This record gives sequence, C-alpha cells and structure tokens, in this order.
Amino acid sequence: MGVTASGTSGAQAGARSGARFEVPNSALADTLLERLTAHYAAAADPERAASMRAYMKDVAPFLGLTTAERRALSRTVLLGTAGPDEADCTALALRCWELPEREYQYFAVDYLRRHVRRLSSDFLPVARHLVGTVSWWDTVDALASHIVGGLVAADPRLKTDMDAWIEDDDLWIARTALLHQLRYKEATDTERLFGYCVRRSGHPDFFIRKAIGWCLREYAKTDPEAVRHFVARKRGKLSPLSVREALKNIGP
Repeated sequence: MGVTASGTSGAQAGARSGARFEVPNSALADTLLERLTAHYAAAADPERAASMRAYMKDVAPFLGLTTAERRALSRTVLLGTAGPDEADCTALALRCWELPEREYQYFAVDYLRRHVRRLSSDFLPVARHLVGTVSWWDTVDALASHIVGGLVAADPRLKTDMDAWIEDDDLWIARTALLHQLRYKEATDTERLFGYCVRRSGHPDFFIRKAIGWCLREYAKTDPEAVRHFVARKRGKLSPLSVREALKNIGP
C-alpha cells in the first residue's frame, strides 16, 4: 500500500484492508466492551477529537481522549476483571477494531501488550489482520514491536512468516517485519535484520524507509560497529533517510 500512483495514502488504503475474522465467544470481552464504550464515550471531547483526527491524517474518527485520560479510564474498565485467555484477547481485539473511534483500538493494543505471554503462535494471523486493517503507525508500530515481536521470540518457527511479510505488497505488513525485532537487543537475528533492510531498501514509501533507519538505529544501541559497517557497505542501496536515521546516534 502506501502512496500509490493515484495518490491514495497508506491510511486510506489500510482502512479498506483486512479479511473479517470470526469473533470468538468471550464473556470477559463482553464485560470489557460494555464498560469500555460507556466510560470512553462519556469522556469524549468533540473539539479535541477533530484536531486528533486531523493530526492522524484522517485514518479514523477519535473520541478526543488524551493519553492520560484514556489510561485512567482503562484502569477503571479493567478493575476487578480476570486474566484473559487467548480467545478473550482475540475477541476483545477484533471487536475493538470494529468500533470506529481510534481510542478503542489503542485500548486493544495496550491489552494485548499486557497479556502477550498468554498468546500462542496461532494468534499471528489475527495480529496480521490488525496490522493490515485501519493501518497507521500509531497502532502498527506497537503491534509490530510488542505483539508480533513477542510471538516470534516465543516461537522462532514464525521467522519464516516474517520472511514472507517482508515481501508483502502491504507496506504496513512489511514495516511490521522490519520492526518486529526492535526490542530484541542481543537476541537480534542480525542476518534477518540486515537482509530485510536490503530487500526493502528500494521501497519508495516514507514509512518503509523510516522503518529501515529506525530498526538499524535501535540495534546500534547494542552493536554500533555492526550497524556502521552495514551502512558503509550498503550506503548505495539505502535511501538518505534510512542512512540518516541509522547513524543518528553513532555517527558515520
């Protein structure tokens, strides 16, 4: 996706993407959604919602909740609820993604991050659906580094899925493959990290070029010499943006 020849933005294209999943039955998700929609809607600020929607390039409507307000309300929503299983997490996430306002999707991402250890490899197709639906950096990046990254770390067999995602025509799926190791530090699979950067180095979209630089910059905190050497060898392939971001904290 991304900016196409016809000028369609990644946000607009992402909003149309993604196959529908059957939502599992979950009494916990029922309870959370009932509380969530009541508390969030009661605190809505239409004037702030309009400015937030504009800032996020019209990817979705907003309720107008600040981060601090949203987190405080979320604590109230979660108060006294039991820990979820994978079906609960799946039901909650899919149902939040069906709601129009973006804050509901933020709640789902936060919930998945909190309970990522309860998710099995079978959750990866759901994660892909979330990444590819109503796509923008605000949800995709957290899903990539915290959810998809956590799943792959727990089951290295999913690396082959990342090998497929990096080639995907949907820029958000490819961006997720680039960013899924963002928090791995010494456990980073450098062959894949550098290989993915080279494979998508010619991509025209800002969000891919930025992601290449970002994942390299993050790994440079662990092994600056490896990143410096990689950029020196591949500078002719990497975009100026990717190079600038990669070397931002370590210099040439």
